[in-house]
Amino acid sequence: MAKVTDAEVEAVRALVASIPRGKVTTYGDLAGAVGLSSPRIVGWIMRTDSADLPWHRVISASGRPPAHMAARQLGRLADEGVPVVDGRVVLRECRWTPTAS
Repeated sequence: MAKVTDAEVEAVRALVASIPRGKVTTYGDLAGAVGLSSPRIVGWIMRTDSADLPWHRVISASGRPPAHMAARQLGRLADEGVPVVDGRVVLRECRWTPTAS
C-alpha cells in the first residue's frame, strides 16, 4: 500500500464526518476527492480510524456491504431512510459526492 500521510487520513475523516444523514458515498468517491491512488487506502483508514465517525455511510461501489457487517450496516442505513433493496443500497437515489476542501 502507498504511504498515507496524516493529512490524508484527516481529510478522509473530515469527509466521512460530513456525509449527510440519509446519504452514502463510496470508498472510491472518497479516494478521488482526497487524491488517494486507491479506494483500498480509504478502506484501510476506515478499518483503523473511524469508530467515532458515521462509518456506515461509506459503502462499496456495488452498494453491498461486507457480509460480516451487512445486517448492522444496512440496518443503520435503513433507519436513516437510505433505500435498500435485496441487501444492496440503491446508490442512484442516495449517493453523496464528496469534494475536497
